[in-house]
Amino acid sequence: MLTKAAVTLAKGEPFHLTDIQIGAPKSGEVLVKIAGTGICHTDLVVRDAQFPVTFPIVLGHEGSGIVEKVGQGVTSVQPGDHVVLTFSSCGTCKNCQNGQSYACVNFFHLNFGGNMSDGTKRLSVGDTDISSFFGQSSFSHYAIASERNIVKVSKDVPIEILGPLGCGIQTGCGAVINKLKAEPGSSMVVFGCGSVGLSAIMAGKVVGCTTIIAVDIHDSRLKLAEELGATHTINSSESDSLVEIQKITNLGVNYSLETSGRPEVLRQAVDCLASLGTCAVIGVPPIGTEVSLDIKTIRQERTITGVVEGSSQPQVFIPQMIELYKQGKLPFDKLISFYKLEEINQATEDAKNGTAIKPVIMFQ
Repeated sequence: MLTKAAVTLAKGEPFHLTDIQIGAPKSGEVLVKIAGTGICHTDLVVRDAQFPVTFPIVLGHEGSGIVEKVGQGVTSVQPGDHVVLTFSSCGTCKNCQNGQSYACVNFFHLNFGGNMSDGTKRLSVGDTDISSFFGQSSFSHYAIASERNIVKVSKDVPIEILGPLGCGIQTGCGAVINKLKAEPGSSMVVFGCGSVGLSAIMAGKVVGCTTIIAVDIHDSRLKLAEELGATHTINSSESDSLVEIQKITNLGVNYSLETSGRPEVLRQAVDCLASLGTCAVIGVPPIGTEVSLDIKTIRQERTITGVVEGSSQPQVFIPQMIELYKQGKLPFDKLISFYKLEEINQATEDAKNGTAIKPVIMFQ
């Protein structure tokens, strides 16, 4: 079938709107009519070829929508179900079988390799194959996904706002709740108040952190951070973050989260920790980026850990986040700015310059 999509033709090029051919769902796959899809920093990193991918490609990996058709063997959803699309995993490696699909040993290949899980493509224009992304390519009116990377959700929340739960919001919330397991009364600092960082702040409030420090260079984002649960804010373009954090905490924080992908910020996120503290590394710099650390800091029983997709099992965690939203405890809709597909290039610029926290493309 034909569908309209935003195609990235080559490194760094603007999104190009065109009609593409999308194949029928094969065994274990689902055709979804997309209602909304978030734009994530990772989409822009891949567009600019800071991760190796094959062009042309349809990006988008935070889709939500309604099941249109299911392939052979699919039993968890049926046409008409509301679903959120998330990351791909193989389901057969040791980590997947242990319920840790976020650490799938085939994660990079399945999500960045350009093919569906069976090694073939579903998208094309004429005789030209188009690469897929994260097993969904949701910058399109329709998307093919695997049954493994879709999550059935309730129909009592607007489906068009749920896409970012598949990656950005899941990553920020999950880093605090699933990975760090922050305790009530603990302290945390979040470097970077984009959608991931602000989601981490909301999660910190949910779990009962009593000191939540937000660091960013945009006052507008810091103001929103306060609305969402930050107890202190620091504009790092105006003052020394480490000095200010020390003033607030005396001994440093129990937890820090680095979401910017900048090596110098990661250094600060480690240096601000109290003894026994943990730094969660979430930001996505270009592959090959190196960082320097003071070994004295590490020797003082501090921990640095990477976080992928919030260390989440999406089929469990995404419904949990929706319940928190319905209870008013996780107001992630405050992060969202809506755009039409035709405005996708403007949306990416607004995300880059800080005027939009989480752009979501609406499909109507």
